[in-house]
Amino acid sequence: MKKILIVDDLHPAFRIAAEEMGFEVDDRPQIKKAEVLEILKNYQGLAIRTKFRVDKEIIDVAPNLKFVARAGAGMDNIDVAYADEKNIQLMNAPEGNRDAVGEHCVGMLLSLMNNFRKADTEIRNGIWEREGNRGYELMGKTVGIIGYGNNGAAFAKKLKGFDVKVLAYDKYKTRFTDDHAKEASMEEIVKYSDVVSLHIPLTRETKQMIDDEYFRHFRRPFFFLNAARGEIVNTQSVLKAIKEGKILGAGLDVLEAEKFPLLTDAEFYKDLIANGKVLLTPHIGGWTFDSYRKISEVLADKLKNLEI
Repeated sequence: MKKILIVDDLHPAFRIAAEEMGFEVDDRPQIKKAEVLEILKNYQGLAIRTKFRVDKEIIDVAPNLKFVARAGAGMDNIDVAYADEKNIQLMNAPEGNRDAVGEHCVGMLLSLMNNFRKADTEIRNGIWEREGNRGYELMGKTVGIIGYGNNGAAFAKKLKGFDVKVLAYDKYKTRFTDDHAKEASMEEIVKYSDVVSLHIPLTRETKQMIDDEYFRHFRRPFFFLNAARGEIVNTQSVLKAIKEGKILGAGLDVLEAEKFPLLTDAEFYKDLIANGKVLLTPHIGGWTFDSYRKISEVLADKLKNLEI
């Protein structure tokens, strides 16, 4: 019987479906890496989420490993090239959390444009200030989406009812214009966008891609969203662009440094949390009660089609 080791918190839907397919599943979300290194040789499948890294060390102790199932969208915690070299099949589930990410981005954008957090905080502190909390309407604006995969397309779809123009740039796709977005060049994105939202993976190519030079090309002030990966963006550059009036507000679900105390030690932390034009969430864009289940269901469906 083929065996799967689950080393992170996955919805039971994946385990139940895998067992129905004939797999023996060990669901051990609290297991430590040292123990994984000892026992992984006995498994054909490994299921992970975000906390566990599948690096060369892990792969080398697992000669029988045939596949890794990543419960989520990004694959940056897997050494994809080495896994391919070892003929280990990889699958992820961006279809499972794309709606969560799309809705989260809409929520952050509306909050930024309408000063929800600032207004709420002021009222709780006895301040009733209407003029200082006047916002912007989304209707009629141009939204630029960088990366038109599952998450970018989901965000565009959620925007359809707001009467906006959506431009999408994707370096690795062509002819993808649809009912929700128009394919555009990066030049068009920087020229026309009132909102810019990132939906690209973290790779060697995209790491620190968004920096001072990138922001310098934009023609008009805009709202900036990142619910992709924190290391794509230089946070100091975002703060500088806000100070210069280039960025009107930034919604950041992800950061270069995440969790405490790592974030506290980051050189940008004090300036970031003091900036009233930044809205922060703790990497929860794709993590809802609904997506928790849907991600496991998507992985289970893909497991059916694996050749093991």
